[in-house]
Amino acid sequence: MSKQDSRTATQTTRRAALGAIAGFGAVAAGGLPQLAQAQGVQKTFVLVHGTWHGGWCWRRVADALEKKGHKVYAPSLTGLADRSHLLTRDVNLTTHVSDVVNLVKWEDLKDVVLVGHSSAGFVITEAAEQIGPSVASIVYLDAFVPQPGDNLISLANPGPRKALEDAVARGDLVAKPVPAAAFKVNEKDRAWVDAKCTAHPLAAVVEKITGAAAREKIARKTYIRASGFDSPVFDQTLARLKTAPGWKTYEVSSGHDVMVDMPDRLVEILIEVA
Repeated sequence: MSKQDSRTATQTTRRAALGAIAGFGAVAAGGLPQLAQAQGVQKTFVLVHGTWHGGWCWRRVADALEKKGHKVYAPSLTGLADRSHLLTRDVNLTTHVSDVVNLVKWEDLKDVVLVGHSSAGFVITEAAEQIGPSVASIVYLDAFVPQPGDNLISLANPGPRKALEDAVARGDLVAKPVPAAAFKVNEKDRAWVDAKCTAHPLAAVVEKITGAAAREKIARKTYIRASGFDSPVFDQTLARLKTAPGWKTYEVSSGHDVMVDMPDRLVEILIEVA
């Protein structure tokens, strides 16, 4: 080999080595989102909380998804949590649907994995009527799967239904939070959940949804049942959807707040169905 050939080979080897080091450095320096995007695996998740909760309840799930290179939005709905100062009698289901719809529109989100917990089943169902083409996968997490004309009161279990009906009859503005223990939240997190939960606008549980056709057009539909939380309504929903065309179902041994109790398992499922 000539001296010139030797120098050329050495330079080529050096460039290859530097390229490998640079690639490793990009990942080590927080380049996972870019890497995921380059490989075509980055997903966009919109996580919608249920009654009394806020974006805070998704913290563990959001952190884990972001570390895996995904994009995550977990908004607090109007009148709740960090937006509790916006609570008025005018805040209703339409308001909460607009929270989600406007997020998707203004952030120019596409191929969204839209996740709704508990009463947010109403929110994501109605939101899909407006943003359906932007939703690639819809996930009901221990949630109501309503039909047109349903509201939260009509589908609630007998105990909560009576409490909500009484509150409406009194003309109350809000439904006050129930203890985290009632949702079977694990003991070490109950105080945290209780401290974060805020009153929920009653108008949001009274208003009925007007459409659900867009949901059925979404290619990937998923129902996740938390078996550690007693709910005949959710049990019936799971049984129905197990044999429904286009639906995947899962059961997890968790309390109702799966995102708090079993965030790692939930992340696995969300990525699988994304």
